[in-house]
Amino acid sequence: MDALDVLKAKYLDGIAAAGDEAALEEIRLAALGKKGEISLKMRELGKMTPEERQTVGKALNVLKDEIDAALRAKKTALADAALDARLAQEWLDVTLPGRPRRQGTIHPVSQVMDEVTAIFADMGFAVAEGPQVESDWYNFDALNIAPEHPARQEHDTFFMARDPADPRPPHVLRTHTSPVQIRAMQAQGAPIRVIAPGRVYRMDMDQTHTPMFHQVEGMAIGKDISMANLKWVLEEFCKAFFEVDNVELRFRASHFPFTEPSAEVDIRCSWEGGQLKIGEGNDWMEILGSGMMHPKVLEAGGIDPNEWQGFAFGMGIDRLAMLKYGIPDLRAFFESDLRWLRHYGFAALDLPTVFGGLSK
Repeated sequence: MDALDVLKAKYLDGIAAAGDEAALEEIRLAALGKKGEISLKMRELGKMTPEERQTVGKALNVLKDEIDAALRAKKTALADAALDARLAQEWLDVTLPGRPRRQGTIHPVSQVMDEVTAIFADMGFAVAEGPQVESDWYNFDALNIAPEHPARQEHDTFFMARDPADPRPPHVLRTHTSPVQIRAMQAQGAPIRVIAPGRVYRMDMDQTHTPMFHQVEGMAIGKDISMANLKWVLEEFCKAFFEVDNVELRFRASHFPFTEPSAEVDIRCSWEGGQLKIGEGNDWMEILGSGMMHPKVLEAGGIDPNEWQGFAFGMGIDRLAMLKYGIPDLRAFFESDLRWLRHYGFAALDLPTVFGGLSK
């Protein structure tokens, strides 16, 4: 047994002195490899008597386990030391203050959303928000959208997964921000003036459509609100947003389930020389949809249509940004191209205000 103690001390000392994994592997092979000292001694057990085999075999197994454990522990220690050395060499102080040349910019969509909010806030409209995952009732039923309407089909709307045993209609990624108007009516009642900007989702993708885009919808409810009030609000908005003194709007009869009567709104413009000019020229461009709120929508919001009436409108924020800032392709809004962002981005601290100027 003394020979085993000598063997044990020899290899444990060698393991402790090993400076890298290569040296450690040499020790492992010398001790536990096929031709290692301990392996060779294990082969000699067959020549011993049963009593000797039991005693020596047990001692050899204990020695083998101790050396194996020491090898594993040393390998882990060497790996930890190597990692610490690498971390010390590659260390970076992430608490350094920001540098002016790396200052970020405001995305055009965020800029236009702030501009729109500032204009309508100046006219007394509050901002309302709601969830992006909506129930079927808020997104369709409360807005007088019939069960057979194309918007309620899978080719137009993103439906959420649900338990097949659940009899309720599935939730959807909201297709417009109109559900926010229903929630605002339920929460505040009438009279009320709110806008609802935010993300919306539809199954569409081309140069002027994306599956996720941004809208702002607004409504005003009062005792004697009429289409004349709607026309004035939209005219004032367009003059402030496009930063022109005069605009001319054209209302065309249309149909939306949630308004009656409904109207598409066009703005007079010019495309001479490939440049858009608002308020002049002989061309017309559609910019939004609007109308007087349908009595069923008022009822869904908990408001008596026999006592109150109101108008509503909705427009695409991404499209407004394209028109105002000359951005040709809607898909570029979501490609995260830093060159594009540097070209179209806005200074982070220049907040748009009606009195101080919108786009700077």
